[in-house]
Amino acid sequence: MAFFLAAPQATPAQDDRPLVLRLEADGPVTPAMAEYLRRGIREADERGAELLIFQLNTPGGSVDIMNRMVQDIRNSRVPVVVYIAPRGAIAGSAGTVITLAGHAAAMAPETAIGAASPISSEGQDLNETLESKVKNILKATVRSLAERRGAQAVKLAEETIENAEAVSSGEALEAGLIDFVANDVNDLLKQLNGYEVYTAYDELVLNTEQARVELLPASFIEQFLATLTNPNIVFLLLTIGVQAILIEISSPGGWVAGFIGVVCLALATYGLGVLPVNWFGLIFLATAFVLFILEIKTPTHGALSAAGIAALIVGALVLFNSPRVPDFQRVSVPLIVGTSLFTGALFMVVLFFAIRAQRAPIRTGQESLVGKMGSARSVISPTGTAQVAGELWSVELVEGEKEIPANSRVKVVKVEGIHLFVRKEH
Repeated sequence: MAFFLAAPQATPAQDDRPLVLRLEADGPVTPAMAEYLRRGIREADERGAELLIFQLNTPGGSVDIMNRMVQDIRNSRVPVVVYIAPRGAIAGSAGTVITLAGHAAAMAPETAIGAASPISSEGQDLNETLESKVKNILKATVRSLAERRGAQAVKLAEETIENAEAVSSGEALEAGLIDFVANDVNDLLKQLNGYEVYTAYDELVLNTEQARVELLPASFIEQFLATLTNPNIVFLLLTIGVQAILIEISSPGGWVAGFIGVVCLALATYGLGVLPVNWFGLIFLATAFVLFILEIKTPTHGALSAAGIAALIVGALVLFNSPRVPDFQRVSVPLIVGTSLFTGALFMVVLFFAIRAQRAPIRTGQESLVGKMGSARSVISPTGTAQVAGELWSVELVEGEKEIPANSRVKVVKVEGIHLFVRKEH
């Protein structure tokens, strides 16, 4: 043991190569993406990285979140290079402004950038006054970000907002909107070596020769929050949550259904707060579930369930798929229809069992003795005793019935308290 304690321990050689951290952001601009970028910038600063590559592929998203990301990039001590990749990727809408905010901007071949015209948080065209205000603010933002790239770049940046202009990587490079077109990260690092960037704190010349690149993956929480902004997931959580709450209300005393319902609705609320939804759709959704409940309470042979299914479909379409909402923020129509039909079918099954339970004969308690056969243990005239359902009962003749001899078969006609009223069974 002493030998092993005294043995020299191998230590890894110090790697003096420049460190480049790389983030991969794929999907709409959401709070989760903003937090991922902020964490990456913080870690790059703490580890003394040469630069941070923010690999981006996004159709766009919230202007407010975009502004947070732009501020984080522009206030970063470590240079941030926004790289639109892989091939086929886009930096649409808010992604355009985020790209311009980078201390350097690059695109992979066969990628696109632009179409940054703003829409309302409900996915609608803005009214004329508000549209003018928002566009002017965004154009001022892109002018300040693109002015170092030249007049042509500024003009194109403004066109992406004013007229939803979109361009390819080659066109963006020709206009000076971006700095490089790079096939991959290694190609980008070669082009960045010796490139001069200006941060809010210093003027730097990048040294990316033989740099070691480390991918900083999104954390579990960041991935989870990004999933909660998927409109299909939000719709399913909303539907499951409401169903679970209704089950808990209709059958109080448990806690599992209520707990699941509250959790699902809380998660769905987070997504609804991020997505561009039309809140008017919630009225239709609430109406749908009210109709389902009424179907159970006052059966109409499926009429209310059919109306509930229709209201659920309309409510989901209004809530998530209002006109002008981008495709990437819409709920799948087949998913809406399928889930609505399944929900309606579920309530119909509940209705079926509820009606069958109401019509089923009573199987427990004294009332269940009605119709049972038994044997007289004594003469019944007009009272006596009889063995019914394995027990000895005080019995009485029903009105109009004659004396029943002992050991005769009797049938229970009604029950009052602890007395059974019987008649002779021939």
